[in-house]
Amino acid sequence: MRLRIKPRTPVFFELFTAAGENTVVAAELARQAVDAPPDQRKELAARMRAAEHAGDEVTHSIMEQLNRSFVTPFDRDDMYRLASRIDDVVDYLDEAVDLIVCYQVGTLPEGARAQTELLVQAARLTADAMPRLVKPQGLTEYWVEINRLENEADYVRRQLLSELFSNGTDPIRLLKVKEIVEQFEEAADAFEHLADVVHTIAVKDS
Repeated sequence: MRLRIKPRTPVFFELFTAAGENTVVAAELARQAVDAPPDQRKELAARMRAAEHAGDEVTHSIMEQLNRSFVTPFDRDDMYRLASRIDDVVDYLDEAVDLIVCYQVGTLPEGARAQTELLVQAARLTADAMPRLVKPQGLTEYWVEINRLENEADYVRRQLLSELFSNGTDPIRLLKVKEIVEQFEEAADAFEHLADVVHTIAVKDS
């Protein structure tokens, strides 16, 4: 007989829920930054930095709670990884928006907006999944859909880069936009890595 002890405190689920909700804030800000006129982007970047700092605080709280807790709801290493992957998402989005401002790229290609639309969808799915970690076996549709969105995001990136290199006449602008596009792709990958951790937790908890 396998003895399984679970902590009664909901603090971990509350913290992961807050972290998930923060990815929605960050993804929405990234989408707004792509659409916004250049003179409005600095203010959006400042809000993104605030979201990134808020995410760091939640991640720190999760790590502290893990270090203080003798018993955790799931494998301790998986919970560390989950917190780190959520933090990665916001970091990549913050970097992308920072580059949009620093590089002064003006109007971005339509594909960049398509990327951020997919990232907002992934963020909303993630925010919905985090409070449901209490019963991770019920999250199959979450990680399947996140995988689908990442595949779609990868296709959008390839098409966007193909168009950039085929039609671009300013090599400096091309490289600047390419770096922003790649940061958005890193965020999409981070969402998938996050979902992979949730999948792992579900398998171990079954």
